[in-house]
Amino acid sequence: MKKYLSLLLLLSFATFSQSKEALQTATKKLYDANFLMDFEVIKQLTYPKVYEAMGETAFLEQLENDFQNSEYRMRYQVENVPFIFSEIKIIDGKTFCVVRFRNPKRYLFENKLNAAQIATKKTWLQAKENTQNVTFEAARNSFTVRSASRYVAIFDLETVGEWKFFNIDDAFQLATFRALFDESIGNKIGI
Repeated sequence: MKKYLSLLLLLSFATFSQSKEALQTATKKLYDANFLMDFEVIKQLTYPKVYEAMGETAFLEQLENDFQNSEYRMRYQVENVPFIFSEIKIIDGKTFCVVRFRNPKRYLFENKLNAAQIATKKTWLQAKENTQNVTFEAARNSFTVRSASRYVAIFDLETVGEWKFFNIDDAFQLATFRALFDESIGNKIGI
């Protein structure tokens, strides 16, 4: 009996370790895809229900518009960041983990901003990025935004044995998460 119990514990630990290692790898891959603006990889790592309703093409177009449009270009500034992983929790047969990291971004505006526009854009970025740490750089006609970002990683039947993510910084993805999962799940994982 002790041998059976020891084997079961060893297998559980090995499975958990592989799952955590896979989570770390997938998180890095998602961040790198955002840094490199590889929208197809971002889509592949996004929880499928996020883009099913709008369609894959519309999702990819929205991603591209978020990073670059006729008004501004947004870029991640740091290639490698340390990730902080919450405890992995199994709730209702689904596995969740919240990933936090510091994520400095630069918003470069295409047209020269005047004082009123600078104030308006700063307020908009503070709300959009959920931070007060927004600095205008006149020489670059850009804002540097320093904020903390969050992904919710999920491993369930929808993800076909892989970790997939919600980018909780994105209002649409946060709303989709809240529509798909009970409020108690969000509370249990700290969202």
